[in-house]
Amino acid sequence: MPGKAAIKNSLRGFLDPAVTLLVRLGVSPFAVTLAGLFVSLAGAVEIARGSLFAGGILLIVSGICDTLDGSLARRAGRESAFGAFIDSTIDRIAELAYFGAIIVYYGARWEEGRIAVLLSLVALAGSFLTSYTRARAEGLGLECRVGWIERPERVALLVLGLLLGKTALFVVIVCLAVLTTVTALQRIIHVRHVTTNKDVSG
Repeated sequence: MPGKAAIKNSLRGFLDPAVTLLVRLGVSPFAVTLAGLFVSLAGAVEIARGSLFAGGILLIVSGICDTLDGSLARRAGRESAFGAFIDSTIDRIAELAYFGAIIVYYGARWEEGRIAVLLSLVALAGSFLTSYTRARAEGLGLECRVGWIERPERVALLVLGLLLGKTALFVVIVCLAVLTTVTALQRIIHVRHVTTNKDVSG
């Protein structure tokens, strides 16, 4: 089974013609990033309205934009620290929008959705903690990519749940609530282990 790096490289190769076209047209990576954000927000609106399939399709499109902007920045020689920062920030906004929309979707069906609302909140908190623990560790100069699930896997699971309908989405939310929480804990334990070893060796 191919690893995450191989899958990512295959996707970039598939999108290479689109990157070439965007470079020729002079489109900026930031414009692609913003386009992805707007598509994500549109998808969130569809989910909140109950159109899960449409939301899933728009999440795929926003994911493509998220891949394109980085490839475009590298190809055009426009990589920057601010670009990486704003890209990660917009990723968090998009994730918040999608989970928020799912919470609204289940909240409108409170009798059958109250457990799903709580699990969605746990999944949202776990997703943000997963990203935060890595960012904070890297800010301290520590490598922190351990754990069961990262953003690409979270997005892939959400797409699957949205496309397959409400029963599948509920299963996905349960999985995300567990996997994101465990991943955040794995990263906390990892940083604790690394910093303790540093203190002892230092």
